[in-house]
Amino acid sequence: MSPTYFALAGYIAWTMLLLIVLAGYRTVLISSQKRSSLKFANDGSDVPDLGHRITRAQANCAESFVFVGGTLLFAIATGSTVITDGLALIVLAARLGQSIVHMVSTANLAIQVRFVLFLIQLGICGYWLIMLVTKFSQ
Repeated sequence: MSPTYFALAGYIAWTMLLLIVLAGYRTVLISSQKRSSLKFANDGSDVPDLGHRITRAQANCAESFVFVGGTLLFAIATGSTVITDGLALIVLAARLGQSIVHMVSTANLAIQVRFVLFLIQLGICGYWLIMLVTKFSQ
């Protein structure tokens, strides 16, 4: 399996895992009677801090899939994974790191680390997109 395929599958699996963790967290809140309503705010603002961080980490993965997953899919669909293979695992590692830091802390340093990890993903995907567009505009 090429690194591009692995990164795409890993990104999807990570997003699904975060969704399962979030569902488990909400289930514990309901079953422990710390919460009486089955309705939850989609931004996690109505649950304790950990729940809010899990909610935002999962939502952030879904929001970023547009450019990360989209670029990886573009490369796969056009047979251009040679462009993405070299940095695909770095993008996946940055995504995992960003989510983990998001769930662990809201300290200023953690927020800065999350932002750097996000910029790594954005920068690499931007580079890939330029390379892909250049390949097909010739």
